Amino acid sequence: MQKILIANRGEIALRIIRTCQQMGIETIAIYSEADKEMPFVKAATLAFCVGEPPVNKSYLQIDKILEIAKREKVDAIHPGYGFLSENSDFAQRVMEAGIIFIGPNPSTIELMGDKIVSRQTMEKAGVPVVPGSGHGLKTVEEACALAESISYPVMLKASGGGGGIGMVYCEDEQALVKSFSQTKTRAMTYFGSDEVFIEKYIKDARHIEIQVFGDNYGNIVHLYERNCSIQRRHQKVIEESPSPFLSNNARLKMYETAIKAAKAVDYSNAGTVEFIVDQNEEFYFLEMNTRLQVEHPVTEMITTLDLVKWQILIARGERLPLLQDDIVISGHAIEFRLYAEDSVRFLPSPGKISTLTWKQEEGVRVDWGYEEGGTVTPFYDPMIAKVIIHNESRQIAIETAIRFFNEIRIEGIKTNVPLFQTILINDEFLNGTYSTSLLTKKLVK
Repeated sequence: MQKILIANRGEIALRIIRTCQQMGIETIAIYSEADKEMPFVKAATLAFCVGEPPVNKSYLQIDKILEIAKREKVDAIHPGYGFLSENSDFAQRVMEAGIIFIGPNPSTIELMGDKIVSRQTMEKAGVPVVPGSGHGLKTVEEACALAESISYPVMLKASGGGGGIGMVYCEDEQALVKSFSQTKTRAMTYFGSDEVFIEKYIKDARHIEIQVFGDNYGNIVHLYERNCSIQRRHQKVIEESPSPFLSNNARLKMYETAIKAAKAVDYSNAGTVEFIVDQNEEFYFLEMNTRLQVEHPVTEMITTLDLVKWQILIARGERLPLLQDDIVISGHAIEFRLYAEDSVRFLPSPGKISTLTWKQEEGVRVDWGYEEGGTVTPFYDPMIAKVIIHNESRQIAIETAIRFFNEIRIEGIKTNVPLFQTILINDEFLNGTYSTSLLTKKLVK
């Protein structure tokens, strides 16, 4: 594998380029007209424009991406996360073009991409799922009858959804009736299917995910857990590992269950099995992400492993680099998703970054997508960087994070640094007892 095209942008494109450079692999970047001056474009071996700023005219242009890949004779395509990373049609077309897709096979992506089908698959494999509907709901009357049988509150979800899109909390029947048709319409707009289903809402839950890896020889391992419970509108804000909430007994059961889930679909490459966990540490399958996660650096810091390198090795036909007993962790890692946003209203805050400085410190990793003088446009996700803190203990990691965010200087745009500063001194966060309701019910409106 000598040349890889990266079908993505920003910090994840830079992240992949970094590993490719270390492995002696040339990189092809694609970019929109709005991104032509971005750091990832400059860092790649070669870069080609794929269209106008809107994603449907650039980063989702499968024909243009494949045309470039064929012309440049690339060996493989890495989709990053978001965009086309979980598009089974794209993965299939890449393979049909004689190019390696760095990720699981298209059938697995399709299977896990449908939340209802994935739920049914996990049930058959003996993986616990949240009480709810095992099929798509056609009418609001059917939805109300089911919600009544499992008791309110419930979550109304789009079957093809992800990243918090197409999820609606319904406290009672009135809320469900009001949201039903709206959610179906939204699901059709974003995912091309209006199929929706219902799950029981788990109050004050924890969101725990297990990183898994599989090769093409039937070997599957876990790389421990990440606690992703600091969320706003069902979107992750902070992730950490190990989870300060889980007991050793519960985490071992979750590891075993994640492996079982991955084996049920003959999983290969990087994946994440996500669980919702209640106050009694009972856990339920939520979904499986068939790609590299935004928060993968948390796992990299505690294991000292390069997950992008693992992806490439497996994609080119090698076995897993390590067996389960050889994968060990040390210390504690926390990742902060640094956004260009108004953290009070939780709205994007695009603009030019006039000042960008921070203090270098041991144990601090910053995966930047932008540089000083760069412009955050309104066309894409406003995440400008990921700040990952790793230290020998959670307490020291938190102290390091507090110093970092007190000293960082970002001017020209608003960011969510004030939100991080608030969370880092919150008692529930400091004690590790926080749940997914921390932000919405206790820290921000």
